[in-house]
Amino acid sequence: MSSIAVLAQVPAENLGWLSSKLLGVTLTSAEWVLWVLVCLSVLSIGIMLERTVYFARNRLPDSEVLAVRLARGELEAVRVAIQGKRGMEAAVIREGLASSEQGADTVEQVIASIMARERPQYERFLSFLGTLGNNAPFIGLFGTVLGIIKAFHDLGSMNAKGAAIQQTVMGGISEALVATAVGLAVAIPAVVAFNIFNRQLKTLTSRANALGHALVGTLRAEVR
Repeated sequence: MSSIAVLAQVPAENLGWLSSKLLGVTLTSAEWVLWVLVCLSVLSIGIMLERTVYFARNRLPDSEVLAVRLARGELEAVRVAIQGKRGMEAAVIREGLASSEQGADTVEQVIASIMARERPQYERFLSFLGTLGNNAPFIGLFGTVLGIIKAFHDLGSMNAKGAAIQQTVMGGISEALVATAVGLAVAIPAVVAFNIFNRQLKTLTSRANALGHALVGTLRAEVR
């Protein structure tokens, strides 16, 4: 940080060509960084709400009960119970039952295909939340660095002493640190949401696998 302060206080004519050009670029307000973070935050909140609704609508709340009924061989009752249901678990049961006449091995392959097809629908936009959670603090830190460079540059270009210098430096640095705080405020909810949705996806996947195994087990038992 001290090297940044020294660079910011050196007159432009004493700097090299590249340094003076970079200094000219960095001597801008960090407010645009704050606007970027605000836009990313709004986008992430929208994704969180959309994913919450999607996960809520595309799941079977009674999948454990259905798995037991499949294991007992109540295939027709399960077929009726999932009518109008959506999501990975319902698709596993519906398409597995539809191909049950072709044998357990075929049903097992169909279930694996369904899992591979449905999983990306649940993973949609999650990579954005993960990326935002990892990088939003760095975006905020970038804004802080820009603000500190500008504060020291203003200090070097003004003819003031005592309290005026302290007010200029401290005011500029405190304003710059807001960018770091905003970056953390954007990143933390994104990381939390990313972890929650990933956990829900793992749970849904395991429940769908349990339903598939129950169906395949019943079909193989009927063949014996």
